[in-house]
Amino acid sequence: MKAVVVNPESTGVEIIQNKELRPLETGEALVEIEYCGVCHTDLHVAHGDFGKVPGRILGHEGIGIVKELAPDVKSLKVGDRVSVAWFFEGCGTCEYCTTGRETLCRTVKNAGYSVDGGMAEQCIVTADYAVKVPEGLDPAQASSITCAGVTTYKAIKEAQLQPGQWIVLYGAGGLGNLAVQYAKKVFNAHVIAVDINNDKLALAKEVGADIVINGREVDDVPGLIKEKTNGGAHSAVVTAVSKVAFNQAVDSVRAGGRVVAVGLPSEMMDLSIVKTVLDGIQVIGSLVGTRKDLEEAFQFGAEGLVVPVVEKRPVEDAVDVFDEMEAGTIQGRMVLDFTH
Repeated sequence: MKAVVVNPESTGVEIIQNKELRPLETGEALVEIEYCGVCHTDLHVAHGDFGKVPGRILGHEGIGIVKELAPDVKSLKVGDRVSVAWFFEGCGTCEYCTTGRETLCRTVKNAGYSVDGGMAEQCIVTADYAVKVPEGLDPAQASSITCAGVTTYKAIKEAQLQPGQWIVLYGAGGLGNLAVQYAKKVFNAHVIAVDINNDKLALAKEVGADIVINGREVDDVPGLIKEKTNGGAHSAVVTAVSKVAFNQAVDSVRAGGRVVAVGLPSEMMDLSIVKTVLDGIQVIGSLVGTRKDLEEAFQFGAEGLVVPVVEKRPVEDAVDVFDEMEAGTIQGRMVLDFTH
């Protein structure tokens, strides 16, 4: 089968034509992939930033149709449309798996990194961890919700955002665009989007941001946010891969505010201990979302509250797509089309 894999040098990706799949084992399902989104995390994996995995099939935004089941599988049936997500499988028994924090499982398997992912014509999944896609949700759009959508939805939940409050979203790209929609249309909040790209900010405004700020055109971003919100945002979610954004986020929230870290820059963020203590600031890491979070995120998409901006590309464009992502020229989410 055709697949997009990490190249032998772990410096990028290549397309191979003859990848073979093993037979199904207990608890597994075979999924025929329709679409798979391309995420910045895929770029990290391709470049060996988390450890080199040459030959690994990439992709954790896969959507496809179940074609075959192991005899013991009860949670799925042939014909179901399901996801292939970054949270591929947990152990099911540790303190994290049994307390609703399964993405923190210490023996977690991640699609497209520790196990083969969804950038292939077919993918083997652990049936109980493949979340069903509801009727009415376009599968190409569902691919973006599988990662970008659930990641931002979960982060906003971690921010404990309440209706009518202010939230500032640092980064208005593929994740930030969806964060704007969830914050505005699901949580009914006031939204500020911050980015350094005017095209991305224009899209953020189009999908619901109340205020957009270009960080390169404003000398004091936190100061402007405090002015616009009468003291600071109630929370901030940072999807930008930028130390500057993390530092500004802490200075943008009011006393008692929460800063939720999502992006993965390689630098260390600066954190004033005095401000953190005296203002009661909470800084929280948020890692994708659980199966339940994804189920909820999908449903809001099916109801039309959240509409991912996606561009379908043929699988043959995969190398170019990764190059464009590295150059930062992508708007919305790129989705590889396996249906043709």
